[in-house]
Amino acid sequence: MKWHLVPARCFLEQAEHAARWQALHAQGPASCLLAADFVAPLVAQFAGGAELLAWCDRGGETVAMAIVAPAGRGSWATFQPAQAPLGLWLQRPGEHPERLLGGLLRALPGFPLVFGLTQVDPMLMPRPQDGAGLRTLDYIDTARVTLAGGFAAYWNGRGKNLRANLKKQRARLEREGVATRLDVLRRPADMAQAVEDYGRLESSGWKGKEGTAVHAGNAQGRYYRAMLENLAARNAASVYRYHVGERLAAMDLCVEDGDSIVVLKTSYDESIPSSLSPTLLMREEAVQRLFDEGRFQRLEFYGRVMEWHLRWTDEVRTMYHINYYRWPGLRRLHAMLEARGKRAESGPATQ
Repeated sequence: MKWHLVPARCFLEQAEHAARWQALHAQGPASCLLAADFVAPLVAQFAGGAELLAWCDRGGETVAMAIVAPAGRGSWATFQPAQAPLGLWLQRPGEHPERLLGGLLRALPGFPLVFGLTQVDPMLMPRPQDGAGLRTLDYIDTARVTLAGGFAAYWNGRGKNLRANLKKQRARLEREGVATRLDVLRRPADMAQAVEDYGRLESSGWKGKEGTAVHAGNAQGRYYRAMLENLAARNAASVYRYHVGERLAAMDLCVEDGDSIVVLKTSYDESIPSSLSPTLLMREEAVQRLFDEGRFQRLEFYGRVMEWHLRWTDEVRTMYHINYYRWPGLRRLHAMLEARGKRAESGPATQ
């Protein structure tokens, strides 16, 4: 087993690396969030220059790949821009991460003491048991909707308040003669305009005020355009646009694989009166369409579970991180210091 390291920009400049990544990705489970054409724009827009592309060969076959970055004194981690729901790590099914991580840690420059594999989905890689040098930590709970059993049964299982609220909103729109329309864009040629429209929606709200909104001219906008164009070229991206009357009211940016559709980003027109919920109205129609089409097994949200997620589903799972330590004593020390910090935060025990 041997790890190889090159600058991460080689992922963009030398086709053999992206081809190797995609070949490993195809061995499954093949989440669209780890496909080469999803990852390449992340490197192009958000890598700062210190990142490395790493791959592990055994017997002439690639068994693991990752894009990694320095993460502070004595540590490295998977490259984790905010736009990536998962850590950029692939391994062949059946491989145990402890041996792979140990080899990578020893191959990295600077004699690092710990390596962090971030934001792992247990659906894609089962959570390993803690070992001599390996420790897992909870990251976030995330939600999904299983698209089985028909929309009527699914919708009847939602809360009474949600169903009544949306029914009331639709009745009001009908009385006022306001039509709604859900469009789905899938062509690569549509993605530039879609990202521009999405940026206008997001920039008009609180994210615009904070300077964190997607905009066609910033790195986020360039990333989403390139990534959506890449995936749309192989029929694996979709943008949902919801109109209330002639007004663009809400949008979802989505990516797809064989089993699932993932909602990456959602925005809405915050100037619409609070008596209307364009995102909820869009979601109801979009989910009904997904059930009716039968193309996917799951709708994934990939983000920290919020109250609104739980209106749509009770399917929640916990994503996790892995820390791998150069020496077992470091793992024990880290766990001890963390436990001590938690006790200090909770304050003195009371009788």
